[in-house]
Amino acid sequence: MENSEATPSAGSPNSSNSSSPSPLTLNPTSQPVVISPCAACKILRRRCADKCVLAPYFPPTEPAKFAIAHRVFGASNIIKFLQELPESQRADAVSSMVYEASARIRDPVYGCAGAICQLQKQVNELQAQLAKAQAEVANLQLQQANLVSALLCMEVAQSQPNPEQPIVDTTFIGSPESYRTDPNFMEDNLWEPLWT
Repeated sequence: MENSEATPSAGSPNSSNSSSPSPLTLNPTSQPVVISPCAACKILRRRCADKCVLAPYFPPTEPAKFAIAHRVFGASNIIKFLQELPESQRADAVSSMVYEASARIRDPVYGCAGAICQLQKQVNELQAQLAKAQAEVANLQLQQANLVSALLCMEVAQSQPNPEQPIVDTTFIGSPESYRTDPNFMEDNLWEPLWT
């Protein structure tokens, strides 16, 4: 009977299964510390080892992150991929896998390539808009330069004193009366050639 009291029965809440660790452990100061398996081990329903390759990149607070990557790549492929990389590159690789997996789930046919094509199309459209705006700016700058030069010319013309009006020798041109009074006008001018 004493043995049954010392070891909990299989149905009791304090019983522990050999496949899952106890969530509470005692540290030297006798305060309970909760050790939670990483999100990957939770989803895979396995024991999270101290040196779990997935634990640093899939924390227990972000289970969806691993679920997405696991759905597309599979856990064994993710583990193999991370083990082949140096530790300095693993965080970037995990974020890339999660992004690629979520893109593949959103667009099963094109995946990341579809997102890249869409972004490239937006870049091309924005470059065309930028070129158009730059052309408009250049045109407006040219118009402004023309207006400034026209205003300067007008100011220079207004600031200079008006030269005296040229005196026109009316005897040379003649007035209608001079034609009538000059008897030789018709005779001299009539027979002169037009071109000399």
